[in-house]
Amino acid sequence: MPVLALVSAILVVTFEQIVQWKYGATGIIGLLLLTVGIKAKSPTVSSAGAVVLALLVAGPAL
Repeated sequence: MPVLALVSAILVVTFEQIVQWKYGATGIIGLLLLTVGIKAKSPTVSSAGAVVLALLVAGPAL
């Protein structure tokens, strides 16, 4: 199981780095809110994180 935990940690860190590279600090905040909301079973916090990420992915509405 330690190998599975290591691989999982590497994937999470890699995903966070990609989000930060592409979407900056706002992307990390959105991802953090989403993760904390899911772990704390708080639909309000996870929804806020999902909205932040969705707005970043959708880009500016021109």
